[in-house]
Amino acid sequence: MSDFQYLTPGRAAIFKDRYVTKVTDCINPYQKGANADIGIIGLPVSKSSISPSLAADAPNTIRNALNAYSTYSGEQNHDYKDTTILDFGDVYTHPTNLEETTERLYISVKEMLQTNSCNRYIMLGGDHGVSYPSIRAFQEYFGRVGVIQLDAHHDVRNLEDGGRTNGTPFRSLLVGGFLNGENLSQIGIRDFANAKVYNEYVKNKGVAVYTMNDVDRIGIVPIIQKEMERLAQKVDFIYLSVDMDVVDQAFAPGCPAIGPGGFTSRELLSSITVVAKHPKVKAMDIVEIDPSKDVRDITCRLAAHAMMRFMYTN
Repeated sequence: MSDFQYLTPGRAAIFKDRYVTKVTDCINPYQKGANADIGIIGLPVSKSSISPSLAADAPNTIRNALNAYSTYSGEQNHDYKDTTILDFGDVYTHPTNLEETTERLYISVKEMLQTNSCNRYIMLGGDHGVSYPSIRAFQEYFGRVGVIQLDAHHDVRNLEDGGRTNGTPFRSLLVGGFLNGENLSQIGIRDFANAKVYNEYVKNKGVAVYTMNDVDRIGIVPIIQKEMERLAQKVDFIYLSVDMDVVDQAFAPGCPAIGPGGFTSRELLSSITVVAKHPKVKAMDIVEIDPSKDVRDITCRLAAHAMMRFMYTN
């Protein structure tokens, strides 16, 4: 019996409604032999970011944002309180050696997959550079990978000027033979955000590229549906990579590379809903959020909602 009437040592004093299950109530730390529907891992790296960034702080901030949401979907009239989630924690990165850190990310994601404990996985970045070791690990474990990349940028910068950065993950994957160009779909590419040479590079590699003009003209859901159907016929599994700067700065002010003319928050969530419905989808990463630049956790809460769309779509 407690010595206190109103104090709860070691726990936050948070209001609890007995009829409400929060998403965080369903998350448990990984233990050997445990199984769950969803696995989460933090990839807290942002030292390779071209723009000044504290995106390494995002995994925990996004986790905390999940506490703002319940597990009940009114639109689907279904309570997902029985959906189980394992948190594998954050990768312990090297303080100075970026190549060592990249290797640690690759090893950690691969070790997570080798537990064979979850049906799907969510990687929380970090800058977009974390997608290179993550997708590499998934490709080696599951086979031919198809990638839906929601992004304002191609992220295929050359590797000579600055080595591996948050602008090079898909260059690294293509050059390394871990991803075929025709199995990559880049959606949301924004005007005046890329160099001509990189646009030509992805086109020459057979990458499917959809600009924001295409999104305006065709609609985001038809584009996603078309690319999901195309990729599903060619690959063993599909990986969704969400760079939050694909979203307009009005809805995602916490991105290091904000800009106008991007997705609305609804377009982002609709995209994820379509992707998550497909049985070949195994993973999603969420990258490029700097909590120090965010406003009232707008961007982190949108990322948390994106996670829920991925976890809670039938």
